[in-house]
Amino acid sequence: MRRLIGSILAPVAFIALFALPMPGLSPEAQRLAAVLAAVVVLWVTEALPLPVTALLGASACVVLQVAPAKEVFAPFADPLMFLFIGAFILARGIFLHGLDRRVAYAVLSLPWVGARPARILLAFGAVTALLSGWISNTAATAMMFGIGLSILAALRAPGTGAGLDPRYATGLMLMTSFAASIGGLATPVGTPPNLIGLGFIRSQLGVEVPFFRWMLIGVPVVVVLFLFLSAYLRAVAPAGVRELPAGADLIRSERERLGPWTRGQRSVALAFGLTVVLWITPGVVAVFAGEASPFYQSLTRRLPEGVAALLGAAALFVLPGKEGRAITWEQATQIDWGVVLLYGGGFALGVLSFQTGLAEAMGRGLTGLLPVEGRLGLLVASVVFAVILSETTSNTASANMVVPVVISIARASGMDPLEPALGATLASSLGFMLPVSTPCNAIVYGSGFIPLGRMIRWGLMLDLAGVVVIVCLVRTLSHLIR
Repeated sequence: MRRLIGSILAPVAFIALFALPMPGLSPEAQRLAAVLAAVVVLWVTEALPLPVTALLGASACVVLQVAPAKEVFAPFADPLMFLFIGAFILARGIFLHGLDRRVAYAVLSLPWVGARPARILLAFGAVTALLSGWISNTAATAMMFGIGLSILAALRAPGTGAGLDPRYATGLMLMTSFAASIGGLATPVGTPPNLIGLGFIRSQLGVEVPFFRWMLIGVPVVVVLFLFLSAYLRAVAPAGVRELPAGADLIRSERERLGPWTRGQRSVALAFGLTVVLWITPGVVAVFAGEASPFYQSLTRRLPEGVAALLGAAALFVLPGKEGRAITWEQATQIDWGVVLLYGGGFALGVLSFQTGLAEAMGRGLTGLLPVEGRLGLLVASVVFAVILSETTSNTASANMVVPVVISIARASGMDPLEPALGATLASSLGFMLPVSTPCNAIVYGSGFIPLGRMIRWGLMLDLAGVVVIVCLVRTLSHLIR
């Protein structure tokens, strides 16, 4: 029924927005609005496979002359796409050689964690959030995704998973994505919107925000939001059992059966470790040398996350495996290309929204509907608008558009722009409701454990919590920035 409704509603939404007069929009922006409305309907109702909808939306933009084909499909060659590909090949190598099982059973064997699903959920999310503060959210999700799948496989193994609630698998996968997005708020280098917002604050307001001064706001936001996330997922995604029957004994015996490390496992671990070092190094350099240092600037230019992932993946074709190399090309091509295309299409629509002025028009329209009287009203409006926009465009595009808009609105109203600029910067990294909202969501959606309805409902609750937490803490702690 949902798919049937989507098949009917998507053309209706397209025709309505295409035909209605919209004097505030350029012709290209109006045509893009029509395409975007239809695409969102098709995504929400899953009337078509999500990657197909993404490709259809991008193709429709070319047909309707929203932009030339070279511009529409340029985001498919964005470095972020190659981060996906490299990380997925690494995950494939980890799976083929059983390294994921070794790591999963090592985590499950920890005395504090044991075979208690609730503690596994908390520990797994905490590690993901901590990593995400120092490497990109996407890299952290890609790193933990395979481990999360392995933990689920171990928990659901015959003789262990009796009575395990199916919702728990959804909760663990969403914890991977949501904890990564939240953890990225802790440091300036945790996620691109942080650096974008800080750039606007520095250039437009003349306010320098050092690395650890940002953390005075970022870390409290992460701690409060993560505690809410853990409690919420534990409530809506219960394991159904406090401790899995015979789970601890089985996990211990399975770990012993793995035996010594194989040559392929050592090779995959080396390639994965190389990638992690390349991901983390720029953040470490920023801590000790500063973001303005020539060395840091050179590293970020030479070793973006996508290049680091490709170098690590390429190492698998050189290092030895069980028979020959650690991975073959035939094995590498079995990654989930649908997720890559899905995010590529969503990213393309987000870039076009910014280029045509549609995103800015949406921002001004939504801001006009929200209460903007006084500093608190503008802060609330800025945070809400950034969250809404980040659901349909990339977080980077959202920060690029929202932060300068709220700064100009604050100045026109005679108010201090720092609070709304900080709120919009932090809120641009939320967007938990759709697979295309962030690369993190797209990665975990490919697991097959996440019904779209649950992602929307649970993501909405986290969005609302994020709005409240960011507004309260920015209002309370913004004086520490100056």
